[in-house]
Parts: sequence; structure tokens; C-alpha cells
Amino acid sequence: MAEPTKLPVKAEKNSPTAPMWRPFENLRSQIDRLFDEFDSGFWRAPFRQIEATFGKMPAVDFSETEKAYEVTAELPGMDEKNVEVKLINHTLTIKGEKRDEKEETKKDYYMHERSFGSFQRTITVPEGVDTDKVEASFRKGVLTVTLPKNAEAQKPEKKITVKAA
Repeated sequence: MAEPTKLPVKAEKNSPTAPMWRPFENLRSQIDRLFDEFDSGFWRAPFRQIEATFGKMPAVDFSETEKAYEVTAELPGMDEKNVEVKLINHTLTIKGEKRDEKEETKKDYYMHERSFGSFQRTITVPEGVDTDKVEASFRKGVLTVTLPKNAEAQKPEKKITVKAA
């Protein structure tokens, strides 16, 4: 078996593969690593919980039955007094605001935490809704808005036969 031939490798000074002394990049990577470790630690956890509760829009489902449309919104931890539902010009608007305040006192620390958040969802309502009979109910953190169809919208569908030309 023949001995492999070794060739010398020369690195040019202006080559992108040439090693360079970059003290600020090294410092930056160390600081980034420090913040990444801090971000994943215990101290960041309470802020993630607040973001999850207040920083996002509520989940909304829109469904249709034979006699009505139904909008369901998940609003965990909220009361019906903090929710407002309006129907203006075929636009359904659901607004809500949540305020949370906690206070905890132990022998070696005192914690007082306040968090606030609001949301607004706007949904275009289809034609054929009887606006005088719209109802909203709130139970166990779930808002249900029922939009009954008028008589014209409840007509059964008509099947149209396709003829060959």
C-alpha cells in the first residue's frame, strides 16, 4: 500500500477561510449565550405565563347549522362582565379585558404582581342573519354567540342538473 502524499495548505490573508482575530464576535457570542441561558431559566417563566394569557387572541370557532350560525370563543379566566359583544352592519365584534392582581407574602419575601390584557376580534357575518334574534351566552370561560338565519336563508338547497352541451 502506497504512502499518502501530503500537500502543504496555504491560507491567504484576505481569504474568507483564513483565521482572523475577532474579539468582538467572541464577546458577542458569549453575551448571547448568557442571555439564552437566562431566558430559559426560572426567572423568565412568569413572563411566559403572562404572555400566554394576555398576549394572544382567543381561539374562535365559526360553525353553521340548518337554522343558525354559531360563534364560539374560548375566554379562560374571564367573567361575562368583562366581555362585550356588538353586531353592527354585518360585523360581529367581541371585545374583552382581563385584569389580574396577585399578592403573596412569605417570611422572607413579598411579591405583588399585576397583569393586564385586552383583545378584540371582528368577524364578518354572512347575509341572511336575523339581527333582532342574536343571542350570546357565557359559561365556564366559553362565549357562544348564536346568529339565527332568517326564513330566506333557511330555504333548502336546490340541486341543478348539469346537461351536456
